[in-house]
Parts: sequence; C-alpha cells; structure tokens
Amino acid sequence: MNDSSRIKKDYYGGALLMIVGIAASYASVSYRIGTLSSMGPGYFPFALGILIAITGALIAIMARSGKEEDGAALPGHGHGLPDLRGSACIILATVAFYFAGEYLGLLPATFAITFISAMGDRDNTWKQAFVLSLAMVVIATVVFHWALKLQMPLFTWMS
Repeated sequence: MNDSSRIKKDYYGGALLMIVGIAASYASVSYRIGTLSSMGPGYFPFALGILIAITGALIAIMARSGKEEDGAALPGHGHGLPDLRGSACIILATVAFYFAGEYLGLLPATFAITFISAMGDRDNTWKQAFVLSLAMVVIATVVFHWALKLQMPLFTWMS
C-alpha cells in the first residue's frame, strides 16, 4: 500500500470515527445525563461519544498532515492480499460478546471479547491474550458490577 492511499484511509477512518462519536453523543442526550457526581444513564454514552469524536479528529489531523511513523504501514502477505485477521477477530469478538453476554454473563463476555480481539494482533501470543483478558475481567467486575451496579449478571447460571 502506498503512502497516499494509507493517508487517505486514515483520513476517512478518522472522519468516520468523528461522525460515530458525534452521533452517539447526540443520541445519548435523550437520556438524563446528570453530573459527574450523580451520573444519569446518558452520561457514559455521551462521554464515550465525545472521546471517540476527539480520537477520530486526531487521526484525521495526523493523516492530513501526511506524516507517517516508520513501520506504520501494514506489511502484506507478499501475494497482494490484505491481512484480514484483525478485522475478522474484531467482528468475531463483537458477536461472541453479544452471545456470551446474553447466555453466560458479563465476565465470560468480557473475557471473550478481549481474548478474541487480542488475537487479532499477530504480535500477541495466546498467553498474553489470556493475561490481558483476565485483567479486563477484574476491571469489568470492579467498574461495571461493583461501582456502576450494572444490572447484567456476572454469570447467568449464578443469578
């Protein structure tokens, strides 16, 4: 992939992230947002949408400047085929999160989405993905179950 097409993809990807972030923030306004000390159901989606929009803007700005870090271009397979492992793992992880969340609970769903997504990076080993997934399970328990009192059970067979 040449530098020009890489920069163009980054620019449009950043613009798409900005649109998604702004749309998420706009949709969350229909819920009560509340304040930082008394968050409503719309607070987290609103804040997340703003962060996604800012991230998209930064990606687009970096692409627009035309500067690319050394080694930032993705290596091909040598056959002219794109590397779809990362994309496939992210899609599979999202589907796995949905089904694991529905039928198994928050912790198996968190483990599944983290492990499968981590395996999308060719540099990660299964051991690294496993440790990362366990760490995210602990974080999900503390943040979503304990702090935010999310109504999703940790394990469906225990509720």
